[in-house]
Amino acid sequence: MSEVWTHPFKMGALARGPVTLRLEPDAATLKALAPKLGVRAVKSLSADLRLRTWLDGVEIGGRFQAVVEQESGLSLEVFDQTVEGPIEVRLVPAGSPNAPDPEIEIELDPESPDPPEILEGDTIDLAAYVIEHLAVEIDPFPRLPGETFDYTPPQDDDSPFAVLKRLKDDHG
Repeated sequence: MSEVWTHPFKMGALARGPVTLRLEPDAATLKALAPKLGVRAVKSLSADLRLRTWLDGVEIGGRFQAVVEQESGLSLEVFDQTVEGPIEVRLVPAGSPNAPDPEIEIELDPESPDPPEILEGDTIDLAAYVIEHLAVEIDPFPRLPGETFDYTPPQDDDSPFAVLKRLKDDHG
């Protein structure tokens, strides 16, 4: 997805201290993102990020907010859905002693932070992390607010076994 929207950030920029950024793609980029995210349209997207050094790498924190146009899986009506969430990423350079060891099995705890990702090179594509976090938060089975699925099974059971049972009961 990063070919649609990129925002490279050089790690060396953190030498002077933490950096705060606001990312907002232009209209053409929003249009190009929609099919990549599986929605009808991305009407708005913004992310407020703060970057700071972390161990021998970088920590990216912040929040994103977007408005996406989706189609209800129940009524097929089109509606706008606000999607928002936190962004929390830690990166360390390849070969770092703080990188997770691929030989050791990691026990995942949903309450603990994710292990750091490995950074190849000295440039981070911040837009890719915003898109990744947005994609995770988009509801894959959207419904209009308040819309519920009410299914009532048919009263007549026309399975072959039901027909045989009725025949047996009628001629029993």
